[in-house]
Amino acid sequence: MPKLNIITYNVNGIRSALGKGFAEWLQTTKPDIVCLQEIKANPDQFDTTIFDQLGYHHYWNPAQKKGYSGVAILAKVKPLHVEMGCGNDTYDQEGRVIRADFEGFSLVNTYFPSGSSGETRQDVKMKFLADYLDYINGIQKKYPKLLVAGDYNICHQPIDIHDPVSNKNSSGFLPEEREWMTTFFNQGFIDTFRFFNKEPHQYSWWSFRANARNNNKGWRIDYINATKAFEKHLRAATILPDVKHSDHCPVHLQVEL
Repeated sequence: MPKLNIITYNVNGIRSALGKGFAEWLQTTKPDIVCLQEIKANPDQFDTTIFDQLGYHHYWNPAQKKGYSGVAILAKVKPLHVEMGCGNDTYDQEGRVIRADFEGFSLVNTYFPSGSSGETRQDVKMKFLADYLDYINGIQKKYPKLLVAGDYNICHQPIDIHDPVSNKNSSGFLPEEREWMTTFFNQGFIDTFRFFNKEPHQYSWWSFRANARNNNKGWRIDYINATKAFEKHLRAATILPDVKHSDHCPVHLQVEL
C-alpha cells in the first residue's frame, strides 16, 4: 500500500513564498499532496507552470478580493473530483475552502477566518465555525475517510501556545474558540499531530514582532485532522519549523492507504 506525505502550509502569499525558495523546497522534499492557505493571488498573477514541472496537478481557489485569503491544492496523483468552496457565498467569495476527492478518501483544505482585527471579524469567525461544523459533518457522512487540513486560526490547548495566561483573551485562544475545537474533535476527528507528539513548545506560526520565531514564542494553529476511520492509516506527523517561506511553517502528515 502506498505511503502518502501530505503538507498543509499557510504561505502568506504564494508569490512571496516562491521568491523565498518554496518551489525549490517542494522539489527537494517531494510531498505527494500540498494544501496551501493565504495564497493572496489569482493564478494568472504568477507562473503556475513551475508546479506542472514539479509533477503536480494544481487547483486554485482565490478570493474575489485581490491580495487576500485564497486556498489551493497541489497533488501528484490527480484527484477524482475537486470542489471549490463550501456552498456558502459569504465564505466562498473569500476563497476559504477547497476539497479534493481521491481513491479511498477525501481532503478538505480550509483557511479559517482570523478574528484578530476586531469584534466584527471575530463575529464572522464564530459564525463561520458554526456553519463549518455543519458543512464538515455533511462531508464526513459522504466520505468517512476524511482529512481536514488548514490554518484553523485556533490553538486548542495551553500546550499549543507559548503563553496561555497572557493570551487567554486573544483571538485564536478564546474559550469559545477552544470549545469549538473540543466539539470538533468530539465529533469524530483526531488531532493527528498530538496523536504522535505530546511534547510542548511545538508551534506552526510566529508573530513577525519581537523576534518571536527565533525565541520560539509561537502558536500551533495549523492542522491536518483526520476522522476516526482514518486512524489505522496514520503513520507519522511532524511540524517543520526550520522551513521559512512564511510566518507559518509546514505541518506534515504521513498516511498509508
